[in-house]
Amino acid sequence: MRVLLVGGGGREHAIGWKLAQSPRLDELMSLPANPGLAELGPVVEGVDPEDAAAVAALAAARRVDLVVVGPEAPLAAGVVDALTDAGVPAFGPGRAAARLESSKTFAKEVMRRAGVPTAASETFTDREAAHAHLSASEGPYVVKADGLAAGKGVLVTESRADAESWVDRCLGGGFGAAGSSVVVEDHLDGPEVSVFAVCTDRGAAALEPARDYKRLLDGDKGPNTGGMGAYSPVDDLPDDLVKWTVREVVEPTLEQMRADGCPFTGFLYAGLTLSDDGPKVLEFNVRLGDPETQAVLPRMTTDLLDVLEGADPEWSDEAIVNVVLAARGYPTAPEKGAVIAELAGAPADATVFHAGTREEGGKLLVDGGRVLSVVGTGASVGEARRAAYEAVAAVAWPGAQYRADIGL
Repeated sequence: MRVLLVGGGGREHAIGWKLAQSPRLDELMSLPANPGLAELGPVVEGVDPEDAAAVAALAAARRVDLVVVGPEAPLAAGVVDALTDAGVPAFGPGRAAARLESSKTFAKEVMRRAGVPTAASETFTDREAAHAHLSASEGPYVVKADGLAAGKGVLVTESRADAESWVDRCLGGGFGAAGSSVVVEDHLDGPEVSVFAVCTDRGAAALEPARDYKRLLDGDKGPNTGGMGAYSPVDDLPDDLVKWTVREVVEPTLEQMRADGCPFTGFLYAGLTLSDDGPKVLEFNVRLGDPETQAVLPRMTTDLLDVLEGADPEWSDEAIVNVVLAARGYPTAPEKGAVIAELAGAPADATVFHAGTREEGGKLLVDGGRVLSVVGTGASVGEARRAAYEAVAAVAWPGAQYRADIGL
């Protein structure tokens, strides 16, 4: 089987690493890839992964048997629609269904009609109206750019002035078209957890949950990021939370999407808050999470290609801790060009997934905000933490940023 993997981050390296373990895989091509994915198979260059027609033409010309789309932007750009029109099998939602992530307002409307528990919210395109809504509310305040903002369009704050400034930033073009409208929603208090489902024509199969860390600094301080680490399994969850999520969140959402004329297939992420009133959905994503993928897929014992075709996944009892190494200056102004001296020094019970890296002149260089995912494995989360942080000490470059409390 010839597979084309679209994407070049840590999530995609983990997906490619798992796909490469399948005895059914003959060749794994990656677009635009990264140095880690380049070790798994051919890299496609010169094609924009968000150019739907170009990706479809490439897949047809290369006689690809399956295209797996990792990031949200190509999905929102309609890559799966173009592939389907070209007769190329693809795993992921079409553009209409991808609005579950590309428009928070759309997702809230679907959840409301489907009866999925979530925070109350309102959407605004007018600055004064949004400010008036905030002034009539008590903090904490939650303000989100409606569209795709690479995980950086959300502010949770106790300060109304900061919330109003975030509204102004969004509507003033700070996130481009993603901020042309803003969603202001009620704050949900409680621990968070990520639950994923593989949605196919056969139904929905849940993956193991993970917990990620969005803030830059230890103790959940500092700005929001795309994610600074994750771990799995999560041992403080209510009994049958995964079954509840499939029954009360995933299946009603899929049924509503079918009724609305845009059926959903692909990975569906439900970010949950375990509030005093029960679990509630913070947001949907239409792809696997990053950094959670790097903590979940290493625990899967089932062939990923089989799972993408509807097989139920099975899991090891091992624990995984993923620590993200980010560039100096991330998330506001990440510095590129630093040399990453040595990856071979990582211990045997650790795996390093590439994200923002590039090779030049025989050297591995920092080329993005989140640079590496350093993943430790152990019989417990504590043992996996030890393995991960031993590896971090071996591979971190001067100026690398990372949290020291992942998995605590």
